[in-house]
Amino acid sequence: MTNPPTSPLHVTCVDAEETVRIELRGDLDHDSADLLLDAVGRLLTERTGLRDLHLHCAEVTAVDSTGLSVLLMIRRHTDAAGLRLHLDDRTAKLDRLLQVTGTLEHLTDTGGTSGSSTAERPSATSEKSIPARSGSPDTGV
Repeated sequence: MTNPPTSPLHVTCVDAEETVRIELRGDLDHDSADLLLDAVGRLLTERTGLRDLHLHCAEVTAVDSTGLSVLLMIRRHTDAAGLRLHLDDRTAKLDRLLQVTGTLEHLTDTGGTSGSSTAERPSATSEKSIPARSGSPDTGV
């Protein structure tokens, strides 16, 4: 049996004063999930004064168990940093995965607001593509 080709993960960071929006495009899987975790880790280390982290998921094509694990780790990191995590514009496929695994409420509970909101794009003070690690399938945006 042949596995379908994977779509490399592309991560773009849109930075505003108190909010960061990370736009995801491609597969969040075993091969690429660490790219997102590393980007969030750097962000939480380098930025102070953040209140919200938005992961824009409209163009996420697939999420495997490693991708789900990374989303859960990101939730733990944002909780520890006092940030609200938002999974914006989730696909039906991603919502289904979160429902089946029992993680939907945990990952989308943002104090009474829905994580699937179509939040307005923050006024960007800067926008950059997160560089891929050496050997990563990401070729940049």
